[in-house]
Amino acid sequence: MFTEYLNILNKISPLSSESKLLLLDYLAIKKIKKGDYILEHNKICKHIYFVNEGFVRIFYYKNGKDITEWFSNKNQFFFSITSYFDEIPSNLIIEASEDSEIIFLSKKGLGKLMKSNLEIANLFIELLSGSLIFSQKRIESIQFETAKQRYFNLIKVQPAILNKMSLQHISSFLGITQETLSRIRSNI
Repeated sequence: MFTEYLNILNKISPLSSESKLLLLDYLAIKKIKKGDYILEHNKICKHIYFVNEGFVRIFYYKNGKDITEWFSNKNQFFFSITSYFDEIPSNLIIEASEDSEIIFLSKKGLGKLMKSNLEIANLFIELLSGSLIFSQKRIESIQFETAKQRYFNLIKVQPAILNKMSLQHISSFLGITQETLSRIRSNI
């Protein structure tokens, strides 16, 4: 059931068969229906999630508006970073945008294994490094790229997004109005 997932982890940072077996005790897989939440607002994030099947939207509310933070597709990890590390209620909401199958890696279990297993500790460092790099690239994109550049980069990284998300959610993620997004798309 978790073979493909463990192979992906192994590509991120090498894991022995023993380390993979240890991780199995702290994994769960859940089917989430479209529109249901993986992480609700004001709940503490206690897992690193992985899209085994489906598509996920990560968002928050600001001044009553729904603001999209990111989208996660098949074979991508996601979580609420601040909530996970500070163990505080999450401002982010994570919702299945289509029927999905999500793998949950327990923070508590991962923490326990990291204390006794160097391979798993290295895996966590690699996962965290990837998340930090992604976050910095996202900030740089918002600060230094035009709306058109952000749109093309999104389509390059997440090509399926046009078929899976509304223009409202895409424009919100890009930090532009739907009208601006429509103008960009009409000039392509």
